[in-house]
Amino acid sequence: MKVDKLIFLCLFTFFSCKENNEKQSRVETLPFYEEATFTPKWLVPDTPEANNFHRIAPFKLLNQEGDTITEKTFEDKIYVTNFFFTTCPGMCPKMTANMSILQEEFLEDEDVLLLSHSVTPVRDSVPVLKNYAEVKGIKSDKWHVVTGERQVIYGLGRNDYFVEEDLGLKKDPDDFLHTENFILIDKNRHIRGIYNGLNKASINQLIADVKTLQKEK
Repeated sequence: MKVDKLIFLCLFTFFSCKENNEKQSRVETLPFYEEATFTPKWLVPDTPEANNFHRIAPFKLLNQEGDTITEKTFEDKIYVTNFFFTTCPGMCPKMTANMSILQEEFLEDEDVLLLSHSVTPVRDSVPVLKNYAEVKGIKSDKWHVVTGERQVIYGLGRNDYFVEEDLGLKKDPDDFLHTENFILIDKNRHIRGIYNGLNKASINQLIADVKTLQKEK
């Protein structure tokens, strides 16, 4: 009898700790964002106001397999996006490692995809991205690593995802885009969150927020 009680206590402690370690989303419904200050807008999903809100513009890029990737690739999908380059010696390896955590977390979930844009697209050709993906364990059906026209990628980063943090500074088209931010996009191409891609707690919050977004009607 004492043994049975001890086993029960151990199991209870294990599952209680597991539940406490799983980060919960901060809110029941995630806010919407439409500009670089990331001031939250609390809209009711699937209403005229929400449907007419800022969306990621259409785009056309190439992934590590040489496949054409457009906004249609992410139709009815939740996705997380970031900006990197393969030869980055600093924060990019850490960002890729944290994207890999997301890949593992949602590997069997067809509703969630990942998208990483190269900010040195001329250097990061399809073969370079293919090799990078193989080295990093990136799965092509889950995580698209893309190249394309520099103007398109930088336009998306600055004008659609608002991914840079140096607000108020006028950017020249030749200025380099380099940021650690991850952006959460819903099934209607709306921005629903921004996260520090170098911070493990922020990644855990992102995972929780994806799950909250999945519950949204």
